[in-house]
Amino acid sequence: MNTSSSQTDLTSQLALDVKGMGDLRKSAQANSPAAMKTAATQFEAMFVNMMMKSMRDATPQDGLTDSSQSKMFTSMLDQQTSQNIAKKGIGLADMLMRQLSKTTSAQALAVGDDGAVAAPSGGAAALDAARLQRSIDAAGGNANVGGATGTTSTGNAKQPAHVREFQHKLAADADAASQATGIPAKFMLGQAALESGWGKREIKGSDGKTSHNLFGIKAGPDWKGKTVSATTTEYVNGKAQSKVEKFRAYDSYSDSFKDYASVLASNPRYQKVLASGGDAASFAQGLQRAGYATDPQYASKLTSIIKHSLA
Repeated sequence: MNTSSSQTDLTSQLALDVKGMGDLRKSAQANSPAAMKTAATQFEAMFVNMMMKSMRDATPQDGLTDSSQSKMFTSMLDQQTSQNIAKKGIGLADMLMRQLSKTTSAQALAVGDDGAVAAPSGGAAALDAARLQRSIDAAGGNANVGGATGTTSTGNAKQPAHVREFQHKLAADADAASQATGIPAKFMLGQAALESGWGKREIKGSDGKTSHNLFGIKAGPDWKGKTVSATTTEYVNGKAQSKVEKFRAYDSYSDSFKDYASVLASNPRYQKVLASGGDAASFAQGLQRAGYATDPQYASKLTSIIKHSLA
């Protein structure tokens, strides 16, 4: 394979774009110096973005002009700014490449994640690529803990099959909504899992087709899109009652996540939810206090899914 001609150009993408993160990992896996240089440069942009986010978080944001929409656009601006800064360079990418190049022996030994020691098949270049990829994965994980950026996990071997399948199917859509709202993707996946029974109890129309409505969003008088009617359980004075309600219907799961992000960002009731940061309990409790659901155990159920099922 001609690496120079097939190498993904990441310089035009946002530092923490969902597709960019995947392409960044692929570049880190390549054994050519050019591919590793590209990945190191993008890693630098990611690092700059994380620093900018930390500074934003440390700055009081209680002014009249601060809103969920302004925070969303500020996040997007910060990402683009970090990309532009990285193009000029702050020296991190060069320093990372110099550090990686210290390992020049083709007989260097690599330590795997399982603790086993093995000679890298691609010599020093493969070892350097593995180290760079681990740095990228670690940075992506740190960004996701912060809440506003980063990709979500697609599951691990210890999780039940239905959990891994659910995460794998919706991870990209959750990541995109996370970029728009600042809510960690894992939190939204947890809520989608709670509302849809891990996709097993999706709201469907009379024809049996799914509405793609993962968040149980009802169709009020202002909704102009498609709808489906379904029986739902509502709690009145703590007692469960079955009701037939109209729900919004979408053409895809991606549209469901987008609409969910729009609902939370545009409704003042959810301001505190958007400001909950990376705390799962605060996020879940904020949703319940804002009246997202009538189930008195909604917050505790959601917190448990986020902290345990999706851990």
